[in-house]
Amino acid sequence: MERHVIKKVLENSIAKELELEAGDVLLEINGEKIEDIFDYQYMINDEYIEVLVEKPDGEQWELEIEKDYDEDLGIEFENGLMDNYKSCVNKCIFCFIDQMPKGMRDTLYFKDDDSRLSFLQGNYVTLTNMRDKDIDRIIKYRLNPINISFQTTNPELRCKMLNNKKAGEALKKVDRLFEEGIEMNGQIVLCKNYNDGEELERTIRDLTKYIPYLKSLSIVPVGLTKYREGLTKLEAFTKEDAIEVIETVSKWQEKLMKEHRTHFVHASDEWYILAEQELPKEDTYDGYLQLENGVGMLRLLIDEFDEALEKETGDDRKINKTLVTGKLAYIFLNKMADKLKVKFPNVNIYIQMIENEFFGEKITVAGLITGQDIIKQLKDKKIAPNLLIPCNMLKSDEDVFLDDVTVGDIEKALQVKADIVKSSGQDLLDGMIKEGEKNE
Repeated sequence: MERHVIKKVLENSIAKELELEAGDVLLEINGEKIEDIFDYQYMINDEYIEVLVEKPDGEQWELEIEKDYDEDLGIEFENGLMDNYKSCVNKCIFCFIDQMPKGMRDTLYFKDDDSRLSFLQGNYVTLTNMRDKDIDRIIKYRLNPINISFQTTNPELRCKMLNNKKAGEALKKVDRLFEEGIEMNGQIVLCKNYNDGEELERTIRDLTKYIPYLKSLSIVPVGLTKYREGLTKLEAFTKEDAIEVIETVSKWQEKLMKEHRTHFVHASDEWYILAEQELPKEDTYDGYLQLENGVGMLRLLIDEFDEALEKETGDDRKINKTLVTGKLAYIFLNKMADKLKVKFPNVNIYIQMIENEFFGEKITVAGLITGQDIIKQLKDKKIAPNLLIPCNMLKSDEDVFLDDVTVGDIEKALQVKADIVKSSGQDLLDGMIKEGEKNE
């Protein structure tokens, strides 16, 4: 069992009034051990609780606390989960971590398959790591939604794709979640000649029985890096493949809208770009339930940008900036920069597409661009003195790329002032038209 060490006590909180401090250890609540953050959050939801805390010198304090039912104690822990993370027991043929080069930071090689991270961070889990006890806790605490990586509902094929003989049996856990009314989102990582075609049709058909508690199902293409030596041979999808996937999705969306008033199944943005087709309209995405999976991300960005730009009156300010992106969003960002010039004729935004040399040309999303690729591809180019970097290229809450190159390294190597752009269309517009320190 993890020791639940307090990292921070918030000002004006119950914990502060009780003189709890960083370094104290939470032992029990109401005489019960705490397994993780979900136990903690569940146990403190009461008007009277008893808390046992151990001070750094070993002294134990038993505290009786009266509070509002849902009032927090004001404690942050050194381990946000308050437990060890569960690593993945599968050896999936499509695993991205298996396709990474050596020499990167250790945390990038950790394969998690922890259902608790599904609720905390939106991660997708395969269910193969979950015990009956885990399902019981989800139901008891009414944890919603859980994100499930299905791949296929064909038990034998699922065992093959996950390289786990229990992978097919694990799907039965979905039945219990459904019966108990636990909301879910689903994902299919599509692999050519494995779970596409008729198998994809089967999977979509099987999963529709979980509507309305299965809120959405995304279909994303497998990501293939250049580091696949010794791994299962997988083929990249073609334009014709993408068209077929979109046709399948569209057919099911039409059917399910009539029967359930939901589009339910969605193709990620990559499919439409590969197929050279227009992105679907906003109302097709049912409220953008799977943005983190790249489902509707570009449509939302475009619409937010257009709405923000519509509110601007425009002027003659002079700004020159360079915006870096991956291949996937390049065309769309160019179109947005062109729209901008109608109202701001002297604002020049130069969109620089960065080829992913680090992971390989088949990786086209901005979120997997490395700092070294940006430096290598821009160092000999004449670029604007202000560089815009999308926040999804960086580690959460840190100015560090996947390869540990920092934003400061970029500024030094390219002799620019770099600004981080958040993910909304309004943030993108603000980044483009905001006055910078070195604008010329």
